[in-house]
Amino acid sequence: MRFQKTGYHGLYFPDLGISLDGYHPKAEYTFVSHAHADHIPRNKKTVAFATEPTLELMKLRGFSGESNPLKFEESFEAGKCKITLYPAGHILGSAMIHIQTDDTTLLYTGDYRTPPSPATEGFGAPEQVDILITEATFGLPIYRWKSSDELAKEVRDFAAESLHDEATPIFLAYNLGKAQEIMNLLVPLNHPTMIHGAGFKLCAVYEKHGIDLGNYTAYDRDTCAGKILITPSSALAKGFASNLAKVRIAYCSGWAANESRRTQLNADRLIPISDHLDFFELIRFCKSLNPQKVYITHTPNPDVVQHYLEKEGIESAFLDLVAETED
Repeated sequence: MRFQKTGYHGLYFPDLGISLDGYHPKAEYTFVSHAHADHIPRNKKTVAFATEPTLELMKLRGFSGESNPLKFEESFEAGKCKITLYPAGHILGSAMIHIQTDDTTLLYTGDYRTPPSPATEGFGAPEQVDILITEATFGLPIYRWKSSDELAKEVRDFAAESLHDEATPIFLAYNLGKAQEIMNLLVPLNHPTMIHGAGFKLCAVYEKHGIDLGNYTAYDRDTCAGKILITPSSALAKGFASNLAKVRIAYCSGWAANESRRTQLNADRLIPISDHLDFFELIRFCKSLNPQKVYITHTPNPDVVQHYLEKEGIESAFLDLVAETED
């Protein structure tokens, strides 16, 4: 099954006429794994196939092409191959793309997380594939996540302790995916939340698809004191909540596992909650699919992942797909 990198980011399969997470002028079908900017085709007017939430989020982020919604685990005949989407657990609507021809099966993960984010449809995968194309954003053994319950408790405790001390808690999280996950984790506190305006417009899609985001409004500088605030870190430099006398800042990302982020962002708390799976889940997942070959993308050091896969008897190679991650 031949494939090649296309454009800034994405894959094109010339023998099948399909493109994944990228635009190619000869592609008959373009499939999109999820609505983060680095996975949406650069041609915003192309014909796209994806889950319904992904297409809705894409439109809110500037996509204006034809939308063709697909359901999870329902096969779609695309010319010479059959396509099936599996829930990726990364953000709402995120999907792994399974390609099946007469003689080969391939799974393209896009970005994924297992155990899944609670603000998603969950996680699912085929039992076995011949070829696996997997991201390895946190592809080093220093990355092992805490349990979902532990991380949820850290999020709630930080908010509750800050409010008890009459400080306004600010969670640094990008506007699509992480922000809504934090909001969902904060629901049991039943405390008013404000989210950055760019993230606010995306929340309606989450609520439409059954994700509880609690009592929230768009960020308002004049009335934000005492609320729980959620914003991307870039907004701090532009004056976000700079009028408040007492704030506490929590940085929420897999990169929070690196203590250096505390001083870089002037954060009071580092909460390593990621939209991606950790190193050990990555190796376990690769092993569970028993592939003939694994292609590794988006990793700080492919040699490390390849070393561990080799120990499991799995052949692998590095596939250089450069992208701007939102985590």
